[in-house]
Amino acid sequence: MLPNPWDAGSARMLQHLGFAALASTSTGYAWTTGRPDYAVTREDVLGHLASLSASVDIPVNADFESGFAAEPAGVAASVILAIETGVAGLSIEDRKLDGTNDLFDLSYAVERIRAAREAIDRSGEDVILVARTEGLLSDPAAISPAIDKLVAFAEAGADCLYAPGAREKADIATMVRAVAPRPLNVVAMGPGMSVAELADLGVRRISVGGALARVAWAALIAAAERIKAGSFEGLAGGTPGDRLNDIFGSFA
Repeated sequence: MLPNPWDAGSARMLQHLGFAALASTSTGYAWTTGRPDYAVTREDVLGHLASLSASVDIPVNADFESGFAAEPAGVAASVILAIETGVAGLSIEDRKLDGTNDLFDLSYAVERIRAAREAIDRSGEDVILVARTEGLLSDPAAISPAIDKLVAFAEAGADCLYAPGAREKADIATMVRAVAPRPLNVVAMGPGMSVAELADLGVRRISVGGALARVAWAALIAAAERIKAGSFEGLAGGTPGDRLNDIFGSFA
């Protein structure tokens, strides 16, 4: 189970709560800068990953978007920079960098994953490569093309496979079988199947993407709207400051 913090404080809180590993969230981080997803630069993200990795004593996997390059050589160069931040793993998407939801075709997407694999191998670091296809986010019915890409990514050297947007039990089980023995990551974007149910399907890694960040933003918005309306009742559910100071003080 890899929850997704968006800054050093949320990362430390999740470690305090007992999680064994974390994964960054591109959306959650972008929102902390006041920008939408995919509007931050590679340099921004590298600094963020270094901060997350240094803030906790557990592995941090990087949501590294599309590798901040289209060409395989550029992806490889970005991967080396990501490894230098101290992350334990990173994911590369097949989404193009032109602001659309278009994806790289199968053969070119595979070249990009192969380049990322070679970069990790050259680094000599024990870093997990997660290969993602984003097709189900725009077409939830496109299960077969997603599986074809995941299988090809596995053959190109990906350690873990990921198709965000998979929701049906039968589809998830089919993906698990298709990429075996490599693990499949599933993102829990809201209420639905439990951890135990996903495990029964053969899923071996679960993340939540920007969901925790959205929960935090929802709490802020709700409390702030009540303040704007003239009431401070929305502040009643806040975590006591002494407790937060004690938790974060343990990391000093």
